[in-house]
Amino acid sequence: MNCLQNLSGSSVLPLRSFRCNPRKPSFCITTLGMMSSTDLPRRMAVKAISGSTSSAETSGAEAEEEKSEMYSTNMTEAMGAVLTYRHELGMNYNFIRPDLIVGSCLQTPKDVDKLRSIGVKTIFCLQQDSDLEYFSVDIGAIREYAKTFDDIEHLRAEIRDFDAYDLRLRLPAVVSKLYKAINRNGGVTYVHCTAGLGRAPAAALAYMFWVQGYKLTDAVNVLLSKRSCCPKLDAIKNATADILTGMTKRLVTLTWGNHNCTTVEISGLDIGWGQSIPLEFNKEQGSWILKRELPEGRYEYKYIIDGAWTHNKYELFTSPNKDGHVNNYVQVVEDDPNSTSAAIRKRLTGDDPSLTTEERREIRQFLETCPGDE
Repeated sequence: MNCLQNLSGSSVLPLRSFRCNPRKPSFCITTLGMMSSTDLPRRMAVKAISGSTSSAETSGAEAEEEKSEMYSTNMTEAMGAVLTYRHELGMNYNFIRPDLIVGSCLQTPKDVDKLRSIGVKTIFCLQQDSDLEYFSVDIGAIREYAKTFDDIEHLRAEIRDFDAYDLRLRLPAVVSKLYKAINRNGGVTYVHCTAGLGRAPAAALAYMFWVQGYKLTDAVNVLLSKRSCCPKLDAIKNATADILTGMTKRLVTLTWGNHNCTTVEISGLDIGWGQSIPLEFNKEQGSWILKRELPEGRYEYKYIIDGAWTHNKYELFTSPNKDGHVNNYVQVVEDDPNSTSAAIRKRLTGDDPSLTTEERREIRQFLETCPGDE
């Protein structure tokens, strides 16, 4: 069984990143998880409650508030639910279980002291460097300070923000690292992303579902009774099925037939809308081609032709969304719909999935044997 360690090498083709683009398609992500081009779901108002005083200096308070406002706006647009994060109010968190906390990011080394005072033995950070840079968090100083103590460990396992596909792909390796840390350190574990409203709750849910014996619905009920948040359940369900069906992928070929251009890229797919993959020009076919292996699921994407975003009318495409954007999509499915793997995925991606004793044993074995990065 393969473990997608770090998952940064899922393609041999280079990824290109960019800050924004005005024609990026709008998506809503329901509380059940994955990207959808359907109408905006019923909005769920949730707000993080501060558990500590502000760590921002008065002189930078307005700048911090502006950053928080922008982050909250982007989070609400991406997640399809009204979510608010006030970084200037300091770290906030909730005990989900006596041994498990979900919260927002640490902001200064002093936050390590706060967590040690409540029995935290493992700090598990899901942020990427870009998340930390946005709020000017010095992760190096926090990690170095944590190393001065022998009763707490700071670990990182990055997941891209607001991206259900990246969450799905990275969860197996991320939860493996979390599982090993909890077994090693014991005590209370603090799982956090930036706001503690998406990635961190999802990782905690996966751990509760895969390791602690909860049905997924029961774990969700426990989580939401303690912390208002918006975890992407479809990502957890699919990641569960991915592990139990061998982490298999299928080769997909995408083609742009017009050779009268100098660059062709694709954004979306499994890499997110903030990055792109260049296609290679095939002289014999006179076409631009991308071959990529993808796990089962539906993937929306868009072509970028000489810098202009568009869709390919010769490949499957969606109806216009509320902003008038049209995306291409590909549906990756099991070769044999009557196979054991197909039956497992259908059951585990249903409304109320649960694991058998044997399946949970198999998942734990995977988590134990999956190689780590630290």
